[in-house]
Amino acid sequence: MDARDDRRMSSYRITLIPGDGIGPEVTDATVKVLEATGINFEWDVVEAGEKVIAREGTPLPQQVLDSLKRNRVGIKGPLTTPIGGGFRSVNVALRQMLDLYASVRPARSIAGEGTLYTDIDLVVIREATEELYSGVEHWIDREHSAAESISIVTRKASERIVRYAFEYAVREKRRKVTSVHKANILKTTGALFQEVSQKIAREYPQIQFEERLIDNMAMQLVKKPQEYDVIVTTNLFGDILSDLCSGLAGGLGITPGAIIGDSIGLFEPVHGSAPKYAGQDRVNPVATILSGEMMLRYLGERQAADRVWNAVYDTIKEKKFVTYDLALPGYTQRPVQPSTCSRMAAEIAKKVRENS
Repeated sequence: MDARDDRRMSSYRITLIPGDGIGPEVTDATVKVLEATGINFEWDVVEAGEKVIAREGTPLPQQVLDSLKRNRVGIKGPLTTPIGGGFRSVNVALRQMLDLYASVRPARSIAGEGTLYTDIDLVVIREATEELYSGVEHWIDREHSAAESISIVTRKASERIVRYAFEYAVREKRRKVTSVHKANILKTTGALFQEVSQKIAREYPQIQFEERLIDNMAMQLVKKPQEYDVIVTTNLFGDILSDLCSGLAGGLGITPGAIIGDSIGLFEPVHGSAPKYAGQDRVNPVATILSGEMMLRYLGERQAADRVWNAVYDTIKEKKFVTYDLALPGYTQRPVQPSTCSRMAAEIAKKVRENS
């Protein structure tokens, strides 16, 4: 969607999936911050996850899929996948059923002066529908003493994720794309991803392109993460690297995410549902709020997104109203009294309104 000059005229119908555990608290905080931008949102609330199984017989009811197909944009809190039968992962099922193939996870330094790095600004773009997460696996003997999992990498999926990464780099004015694979050992799956990356890179001469083997990439990110910008890779490698990059920037509590298809964008925090903290108004809402910031950029509301980012950054920097995790010694060099999730969200929303 295109940006509109007058925020008061902007109006969007958004699917809202509160999620399990701490999900309702962090999504409520995000709604308050997004509404502070002055943009009109109509929230289409649908439930998914562990808490709906007794009522619906599934953690992923059809109305959730229908809402996302209808609205094309959604915000989701963390979901709990029940142990046992059914879905291996509700998140994986959502991606596969809606063909949401691009997992986008920015890692940006924001957590505070006590963290290891203060200048991280990179993005991991991960193919999210196939490879070892395709679910093609089985026991190979009756005794269950050996198992086999099949990694499926297709040209179609590789081409669209690599192209998405380059288009993202162009749109966001990024300088470089790094393709990560293991083509020296994985002579078919890895080599296919490598070949596709090289081919598509030639279509974007204005963007610097390089390749890294996955093991070397992990080492390079720890040694000199500032040299990297946009990283594109396959499903399993991307899952691992995105958490590594989150750690470089300060942890999962500040890491937003999005899962994008050709016509649907779903925005979600990277962290889990943390059921032991549910209802305590204690957890950090930043990852979900910044997922909302990503949603604003997706909608073309870039000025509003900048206001949300700046408000989050300033709130954390001031350390007056931050949750317990951001008040720990690893995130600050001075004693800080922890605040609540809702109070931190209120402070961020206040700053968003003040900067309008």
